[in-house]
Amino acid sequence: MILIVGGVAGSGKSTVGALLAGRLRWRFADADNFHPDANVAKMHAGVPLTDEDRWPWLHAIGDWMDERIAARQSGVVACSALKRAYRDVLLCGRPQATMVFLQVSRDVLVRRLTTRPGHFFPQQLMESQLDALEPPEPDERVQTVLAEGEPAKTAAKIIALLWPYGEPALEGPALPGVM
Repeated sequence: MILIVGGVAGSGKSTVGALLAGRLRWRFADADNFHPDANVAKMHAGVPLTDEDRWPWLHAIGDWMDERIAARQSGVVACSALKRAYRDVLLCGRPQATMVFLQVSRDVLVRRLTTRPGHFFPQQLMESQLDALEPPEPDERVQTVLAEGEPAKTAAKIIALLWPYGEPALEGPALPGVM
């Protein structure tokens, strides 16, 4: 299974995704690391990305997912997936993939974005993400989870949502210090 943890910048997708991957002993990838240098430079300069900027990035994430699927390995990837078209690129043709979209209030986003030093995504781009956001619709293969509390509690909610009868079989060695 490939679990995509989506949401706007500051929603906690990287933190929650890493917690989930550690708890499940699955490989984790942060979609921020798939951005070409030009995208990172644009965001660092406070310039919102366009759809044209995002397509190669989304395809690189899809390639990572396909590698996991071909190797019969599970994984978690944190990716904003703001628009339905982006989610479609990641989910369509990949029945092994599912998505959880983290929902948070504007106040929580502002607080989180102002307290994460050294990240290339500046707070002033938050509005561009909210403007671009197309919340998941009921006909999408996406579950929405309120993620305003502690990341470990959000991860536990996701586990309970996806595996109401118990967690899946763990893969690989235990990861120290993770849930």
